[in-house]
Amino acid sequence: MKKRLHLVACVGLAFVAGQALAVDRGQMLADNCMSCHSGGANNVTIPNLTQYPASAIISQMKAFKDGSRPATVMARHAKGYSDEDIVALAKYIGIQGQ
Repeated sequence: MKKRLHLVACVGLAFVAGQALAVDRGQMLADNCMSCHSGGANNVTIPNLTQYPASAIISQMKAFKDGSRPATVMARHAKGYSDEDIVALAKYIGIQGQ
C-alpha cells in the first residue's frame, strides 16, 4: 500500500510539473530571445521584439529557419526551434492581435 501511494504521488507530481512546464515554455524560450532583443542601449541593429506583433515574429523566425531570410546568428537560432516553439515564444513576446 505504501509503495502504491508513493507511485500515485510521483505520477501526480510529474503531471503538475509537466503542466507548469507547458505553461512556462513560451516564457522560457522568450527569455533567451530577450537577452539580446530587449532594446537595451538603443541598439539599432538588434530590434526590440516587444515592439512587433507576434505574427511578424513568427513569420520572420520561420523565414530564418527555412533560409528564405538570410542571417548569421538568427538562422542558427531559428533552426533549433520547432514551429510550436516559435509560436509559443512569439505569443509571449509580441504584441497580440496584430
